[in-house]
Amino acid sequence: MENVILIVHLILALCLIGVVLLQRSEGGGLGLGGGGGGGLVSARGAATALGKVTWAFAIGFIITSITLTIIAAQKAGGNSVLDRLGIEAPASTAPGDIPAGDLLLPPSAGAADGSLLPRAEE
Repeated sequence: MENVILIVHLILALCLIGVVLLQRSEGGGLGLGGGGGGGLVSARGAATALGKVTWAFAIGFIITSITLTIIAAQKAGGNSVLDRLGIEAPASTAPGDIPAGDLLLPPSAGAADGSLLPRAEE
């Protein structure tokens, strides 16, 4: 079911892109709009028909988007990504719980040679 909705969603996206690109620019923001008559019906009728088709594709696109979101949320079921990967989250520790050997000390506080590795007990 999810795959069918996803395929319909992709088809609607491609159709929506195509219909938007077919429309005539009316704003003239780039100076490319206007010009030339001709067409199937009239310029006004074609613009109205393309507008209605655009709205239909847009509404279908939004409906399929919401549907896919709902399906994804139901599949997640409150699990985190780490749960799905099988990785366990690290246990939380208070600052005092860290063993002294695991702390990285600056060179001035470390060994005499300046290394950060703890010195092996002799």
